[in-house]
Amino acid sequence: MRKTFYKYNPATASYERVYPSRAQRWWAVARQFAWGVSIGLAVFVALYFTFDFPREKELRIENEHLHARLAQLGRQADEAMAVMEDIAARDNNFYRVMMQADPMTPAARYAGLERQSSHARADSLGDDALVNAVGAKLDRLDHQVYAQIKSFDFLYDQAHLQRDRIDHMPAIQPVSESKLRQMASGYGYRRDPIYGTSRFHEGMDFSSPIGTPVYATGKGIVVFAGWKSGYGNLIEVDHGYNYVTRYAHLSKIGVKEGQAVDRGEQIGEVGNTGKSTGPHLHYEVRLRDQPQNPVNYYFYDLTPEEYDEMIRQAENAGHVMD
Repeated sequence: MRKTFYKYNPATASYERVYPSRAQRWWAVARQFAWGVSIGLAVFVALYFTFDFPREKELRIENEHLHARLAQLGRQADEAMAVMEDIAARDNNFYRVMMQADPMTPAARYAGLERQSSHARADSLGDDALVNAVGAKLDRLDHQVYAQIKSFDFLYDQAHLQRDRIDHMPAIQPVSESKLRQMASGYGYRRDPIYGTSRFHEGMDFSSPIGTPVYATGKGIVVFAGWKSGYGNLIEVDHGYNYVTRYAHLSKIGVKEGQAVDRGEQIGEVGNTGKSTGPHLHYEVRLRDQPQNPVNYYFYDLTPEEYDEMIRQAENAGHVMD
């Protein structure tokens, strides 16, 4: 039913019928159509943001799972890189020192890869940025593994070329693990037990009962066996290849100067002689007459677990006994 419109005419005091033009009729239709479309869009938008459609909900959950998995992979890559960094540190500071080889420089270890670490929170990254970050970490890890394999290949060749040197270099504990009471002090700056001042402790102190056997840690020649101020009864063994070891505060010396000794051969007994505050063995490793951290020279008779425990004790031990 079509609407009829009237307009009041004051001149005739009557209502007269109004006939709208075609343009007015089209405009009225367009206005009603626009209102309908607007209301429809508003309802659609409200439903879209209020309710999840089944397929949309499935895609959203899948995207959340993928994002969480990528973040987990990123964390695992971080952990793997930390392990590789530790292996690289041991490679330079232990294995290559053992072979008297130059450390591998960062330029060689990370050739072709810019060294940069990303510590951005995974949940703050967009999908593309997170994928790129994980990819960069995996690329770096791949370089680390490849460089370490090449380094181990080099060390393996060096080990075959230097078998005699390895037989002579210090490589075991001077006191049996079963006889060891505790690690009294490690290598580094410690408080002097007598003078109370800070000084550099050039070896490691093994607390053991008097009479505990002391063993040579590598093949060598005894170059000193006697009393030395501060050290008490002291044995020095020259292992060749620029290595010398010292065994101090002994209660008994069982070798003579000029005597050849083998690794694991008993050369004396733990004592409390010289500048000492209790029964223990003070043990030093010197390379080119420079003190070395002995903890790096126990690789023949300690398991990886025992070696890690030895490092932990040496770092935390602060009771110097000489």
